[in-house]
Amino acid sequence: MTYLDFEKPIQDLEDELTKLKEVSSKSKVDLTEKIAEMENHIREKTHELYSNLTAWQRVQVSRHPDRPYTLAYINSISNNTFIELHGDRTVGDDKAMVGGFGDVDGQTVMFIGQQKGINTKMRQIRRFGMANPEGYRKALRLMKMAEKFNKPIVTLIDTPGAYPGLEAEERGQGEAIARNLLEMVQLKVPVICIVIGEGASGGALGIGIGDKVLMLENTWYSVISPESCSSILWRSWNFKEKAAEALKLTAIDMSKNGLVDGGIPEPLGGAHRNQEEPFATVKNEILKHLKTLSKIKPEKRIEQRIEKFASMGVVHDLAKEEETV
Repeated sequence: MTYLDFEKPIQDLEDELTKLKEVSSKSKVDLTEKIAEMENHIREKTHELYSNLTAWQRVQVSRHPDRPYTLAYINSISNNTFIELHGDRTVGDDKAMVGGFGDVDGQTVMFIGQQKGINTKMRQIRRFGMANPEGYRKALRLMKMAEKFNKPIVTLIDTPGAYPGLEAEERGQGEAIARNLLEMVQLKVPVICIVIGEGASGGALGIGIGDKVLMLENTWYSVISPESCSSILWRSWNFKEKAAEALKLTAIDMSKNGLVDGGIPEPLGGAHRNQEEPFATVKNEILKHLKTLSKIKPEKRIEQRIEKFASMGVVHDLAKEEETV
């Protein structure tokens, strides 16, 4: 188990628990009561810590190396019926973006999402979930395929941003993301977007336009990462905690500001502590919203989708304000 810096009290208690179990096993001394007491103490301490997480601490949890990634969710939700589809039919197959059809309780769904990689080698191949333009074009191709066969779309967002390399810009990174925004808002099939980890900048928004946009409890969604915001405003990464608070990037803040449609609870200690629980919770959320969205006519869904995203933010007309002064 990998522990984050603020989880040090939990780590100390779990180390003590391990020692108690070793003593009990080797000496044949009955320490059942002490072990149960320690386990209860660990639960209480974990609940105490995770009930008062700061924005920066939630960012840390969202990046936890043991946290489940997109393919883990897809394979669990679809009972390993997922068939991955490859390539954008123009440049190549971007390993940072995955997608394909899967069966969810008898209903075929098009899954699309960023995949970070489960080990060092795969993280390099998948560029830590940072997609090139061909990744977003592959995603759009699969969305259009789902629309053609009248299948709902579920996107799983987990990226520190679109890939910032020179070759990505040369192949039209900005245009690819912008095209996805334009096309996604007009899709005739239900679209559900779920942030399962990091949701940074246009890299996340490129597959984030949906009828329902949801966030897991310990995730973040923002135009910029706390570190990058800190480096721009303060010329240093040392103010990342302050930047995280100011960006209002947590599921609670995003829901309160009307930028997402709700949060999804995680098990105590984060999704990495008990992966089967968030898999089941996310699946239930998908089925619940698909049932509701499928009853709405496509034209009405598109109208509501456009209205939702067009109404975000505040506009001040300076000309009118000057006239009233």
